[in-house]
Amino acid sequence: MRILLIRHGEPDYEHDSLTPKGDREAKLLSDLLARDHIDHIYKSPLGRARRTASFTEEKLGMEGETLDWLQEFPGTLDINGYPELQKAYPDTPRNSDGTYEKRIFWDMLPSSLTAGGPYLDNSAWADSEEAVRGHLKENYERVTGGFDDLLASYGYRRNGLLYRVERESKETIALFCHMGVSCVLLSHLWNCSPYIPWHSVCMLPSAVTEIVSEEREQGVAYFRTLRIGDISHLVLGNEPPSFMARFCETYEEEDVRH
Repeated sequence: MRILLIRHGEPDYEHDSLTPKGDREAKLLSDLLARDHIDHIYKSPLGRARRTASFTEEKLGMEGETLDWLQEFPGTLDINGYPELQKAYPDTPRNSDGTYEKRIFWDMLPSSLTAGGPYLDNSAWADSEEAVRGHLKENYERVTGGFDDLLASYGYRRNGLLYRVERESKETIALFCHMGVSCVLLSHLWNCSPYIPWHSVCMLPSAVTEIVSEEREQGVAYFRTLRIGDISHLVLGNEPPSFMARFCETYEEEDVRH
């Protein structure tokens, strides 16, 4: 079985759609995917993902299915009243009443992430102060549960840290979604804390991540990642990649997100 995780093109968050650049990215992506063998398309209910998928759907003459759990992961965190979390998320804007605005899990400073806390631990991450305040475990299980139900419909049923093969499949499915939720799915397949892909992987707008099953023992499958954040369609189309989701490359870049 083959899975393509596809991030939406450059987003217009205000209108939950794509910018003109995002449209160009999605069209170039569709040109590439049209030459691929895709059996089924699934998409997030959010407009930017549906707009990205529409170019490929039109090329393939295929209507994708909308899955609610594919929408961007609800990774917001209230840091008010927690000084340690405020240090982990510096320069947080304040509301008109003086309270801090909510932050996103994957924006934590690397120094806080790696300071010996539970975030990188395969199991303890779910019990961290941050995770509890942000209802991370419940949301994580909702997404990964939906994903496992989808895989089970293709014959791959989760069994501990592996998958039991009830029916072999060589089908390809494309999931048009978002970076945060894609990292959650990767962490589930890699059996690691979601903080690891959230902070160690960057999938630029319209990037493709490819995953395949490997059945080295009969009836037992493990999913392996062949490529992460592939933007070769942009290179071939002479379209510069978007910077969205990245942070500054050097600290002196004052006009770039820190």
